[in-house]
Amino acid sequence: MNPVEELNNLREEALRELAGAEELKVLESLRVAFLGKKGKLTTILKSIGKLPQDERKETGALSNKIKKELEACIKEKSSTLKASSLEMKMADERMDITLPQHGSVTGAAHPVNSVLIEICEIFISMGFSMAEGPEVDFEKYNFEMLNFPEDHPARDMQDTFYINNELLLRAHTSTVQIRTMLVQPPPVAIIASGKVYRKDADQTHSPMFHQIEGLMVDRAVTFKDLRGIVRILLDNIFHKDIPIRFRPSFFPFTEPSAEVDIGCTVCNGAGCKMCKDSGWLEIMGCGMVDPNVFDSVGIDPLRFTGLAFGMGVERIAMLKYRIPDIRMLFTNNMRFNLQFRGLR
Repeated sequence: MNPVEELNNLREEALRELAGAEELKVLESLRVAFLGKKGKLTTILKSIGKLPQDERKETGALSNKIKKELEACIKEKSSTLKASSLEMKMADERMDITLPQHGSVTGAAHPVNSVLIEICEIFISMGFSMAEGPEVDFEKYNFEMLNFPEDHPARDMQDTFYINNELLLRAHTSTVQIRTMLVQPPPVAIIASGKVYRKDADQTHSPMFHQIEGLMVDRAVTFKDLRGIVRILLDNIFHKDIPIRFRPSFFPFTEPSAEVDIGCTVCNGAGCKMCKDSGWLEIMGCGMVDPNVFDSVGIDPLRFTGLAFGMGVERIAMLKYRIPDIRMLFTNNMRFNLQFRGLR
């Protein structure tokens, strides 16, 4: 069989095989079989150089013509198969939008977010503005400028998450108060909320929790103002005239300092496991800004006075909704969250 007949037979065989291909992978195997480096047509092309001079031109021209024809056929067939495959896929995955929908459950705001928003709204209604700061902050803002002595236990590695000698995960949002006083002269009335971090984890403590703190600095700010702000806050959070008491305490950044207790929300002061039979629950710390803090931020303590307070948002949520274990707030359990739908 001469080369021309061999090429024509190859052309007919290839076109017949390509016409019968029904899958892309079959089409690809045929392309390799006929046009690949070791394909049938390639083998014939390699043998052209051995033909007599008068046959080379005719055989070469026919070979190139057949090669182009087969390449065009493969390209067209590939487009057809891809379109067919897409149609089949769309048919299999077709969604009937006329079908009735499955029952859906409306979500609920997380109790911590609900309480946080409520607290912020209360303070904004009293004329406070929101302030923010970084969660990773300098030790001088977290301790030094807040009048913490160098040997204070809170500075120890076992209590604070240090990143290096200067940076740490803030242990309280009081860092925002320092940053605000450094750039804003009195009068100041801000609240700062956000995540804080401490190495503490049990039924009532979490290594990460949300805190909200307030600061007011002006001429003649007194402890009486502080008591009034705390009373308005707690009455609005718990939606009743709740019993409140102030106990003397100590914080490096306030003097005088106090802890605020409320009447137990579970037993209404009668005594129970939640309040350890005392009838009272600790809810926040507060006090008048220490003059040393004013000195560190460049505010004259002889001209201005200030009040500050801080509380854990999870603690407020637990007392408000009678949640016995703080870990329940971080389980992402939808059934737990749905209990608080519509509550404020």
